[in-house]
Amino acid sequence: MTMTKAHSFNLEKLNEGFEKTQPEEIIRWAIDEFSPKIALTSSFQTESVVLLHMISQINPAIKILFLETSWHFPETLAFKNEMVSRLGLTDIVDLKADPKKREAFNAKHQNKPYEHDPDQCCQINKVEPLDEALKELDAWISGIRRSQSKTRKEIKIVEEYEGGIFKINPLANVTSGDIWWYLKEHHLPKHPLFDKGYLSIGCWPCTKPAQPGDDERSGRWAGKEKTECGIHTFMKLKAKPEKETQAEKQEGSEI
Repeated sequence: MTMTKAHSFNLEKLNEGFEKTQPEEIIRWAIDEFSPKIALTSSFQTESVVLLHMISQINPAIKILFLETSWHFPETLAFKNEMVSRLGLTDIVDLKADPKKREAFNAKHQNKPYEHDPDQCCQINKVEPLDEALKELDAWISGIRRSQSKTRKEIKIVEEYEGGIFKINPLANVTSGDIWWYLKEHHLPKHPLFDKGYLSIGCWPCTKPAQPGDDERSGRWAGKEKTECGIHTFMKLKAKPEKETQAEKQEGSEI
């Protein structure tokens, strides 16, 4: 039986330092600290290429989790295959919903669950498969960024969640301009739908081209109040220790 390594950090100081650290160094730290119980999630869209390329230069054998919902654009699946081959990535895991649960849910909604209950559709096809995979890990590397949307503007580079899992967001403070500079510098391709206005790409029934002036994720679930599929919101951040909380209150009262 493999023993789980204990991880203990001063997250405030760690994050303060990482705000001025290159993403590649953050990734190296995470791999050194959490291997082999670490994985990267990727949606294989344009922005994903940056993180995938960094990983390929550091350790191309890192496990990469892809949420195979069966609703992806054909262009996404083709782009995924292209990037896996091009970057020499060797451990791609397609996460899928429980087949019986998915079949029953789809049948209940005339095979258009994304129209009738998009939240539950994401729950079954994305959140639950990822939740199951994360049970085997100590850390998860994600490519989300603060500038993508209002719901992501407060993310930290390293976050600790209940249950002892850490989430690493090495691109948290990276801008869209940084993304494009990196792609150009390393001669990396764009997702084939990007030039058609698809700035953020998920499942085809729930993705439309973004509108001028809106944030990058405005084409996701357009016309609905829904803004996240749930994979970045279903876990709860670990509460700060009482002593730390009291110290912060005391410090605030002295200012």
